[in-house]
Amino acid sequence: MTTSRVTAATLSVILSSAVVGVGPPTRAAAAPQLRCPAVKAPEPPPALPSPPPVDPAAAAVGGPALATAGLAIPPGAPMAPAVTATSWLVADLNSGEVLGGCGPHEHRTPASVQKLLLAAALMPRLDPTQMVEVSRADLRDLDPASSLMGVSVGGRYSVESLWLGLLLRSGNDAANVLARVGGGADGRPGGVRAMNDEAHRLRANQTHAATPSGLDGPGQYTSAYDLALIARATFAREDFRRYIATTVAQIPAQPGTPGFAITHDTTLLGRYPGTLGGKTGFTDLARQTYVGVAERDGRRLAVTLLGAETAPLGSLGEASALLNWGFALRPGASVGHLVAPEEKKYDRPVVPVKGERSEPVEESASMVLPVGLGLGAVLILVVLILLAPFWRRGTRRGPGRSHDGKP
Repeated sequence: MTTSRVTAATLSVILSSAVVGVGPPTRAAAAPQLRCPAVKAPEPPPALPSPPPVDPAAAAVGGPALATAGLAIPPGAPMAPAVTATSWLVADLNSGEVLGGCGPHEHRTPASVQKLLLAAALMPRLDPTQMVEVSRADLRDLDPASSLMGVSVGGRYSVESLWLGLLLRSGNDAANVLARVGGGADGRPGGVRAMNDEAHRLRANQTHAATPSGLDGPGQYTSAYDLALIARATFAREDFRRYIATTVAQIPAQPGTPGFAITHDTTLLGRYPGTLGGKTGFTDLARQTYVGVAERDGRRLAVTLLGAETAPLGSLGEASALLNWGFALRPGASVGHLVAPEEKKYDRPVVPVKGERSEPVEESASMVLPVGLGLGAVLILVVLILLAPFWRRGTRRGPGRSHDGKP
């Protein structure tokens, strides 16, 4: 029978490692940031307020290579196309692999692509056959020149019609009605709160909704990475895929409410092969934004971009170029992955190895010690860990005791 012997030298090495490990987990030194390829717009964009900084731990969600404000592409991959978008990401929705991105976790203003978060939060809650009457408060704060479905005060519409109006016409009026109904007793604020709860569930850490429509609001931000998480959640639903792929919808007449037809807002449907659907957005603050999904040869790629300008390509042209780049990459090429809600909430620490690329490793009590432990407490903790196997052998038969790590 082999026994473990704890020598003074072994204890010294372990103790010195433990003392170094006191405090937050260490991360590998950041690699030199690669500049995102960019094309200069014919006219300079307006001066915009600086977005808030990204928490370093949140920036590494999905993989350490994504913790950059610059470019992240697989080794040996062709250079990504030059675009005006200040942040973008291409991901495989089937495998969850992130193929590449520019500032993937950077805070950006969403505009109407925020409506996808409204769908992710409330589509599971609302009965599509439910009839809803539009109130005056639903339309009170909307600019008539903004994107509207065209509902009228006192009109009655099915929830399904409102979803079509939201996704085909980017209806800000439909967004307000859906948020009010989905918010229950709390009304529209409750609907917005549900959006933020869903963002938290999806681990979209840079996303905060202030309005249901994506119209600019205080502290309202998202990121290219977060939008890919939200797109994956929405495109997983059959009803959402059916709505977003609709090109023309008839809104039925109701007593006192005439019927009307709505057509799909400008997206890549019918313009880019394999497009399953997409959503555009624009405000003066956000500039052009886009989220879209296309399928080719069994691969389903999502592209998200924020802060694009109307020229020379516009958001749709830039999305097409990024999709072409993504489909040209070999299968399996990636710089990270889209996290799932059920994954471990906190990122695993990265242990740097000199001369090697740092990879995430599983966190354990022997690697990361609590902050604030004194030297004596560290020594006691190390001794207890080392002696634990002997105690287990001596007490395994004792009644009422568990030694498998469970309480």
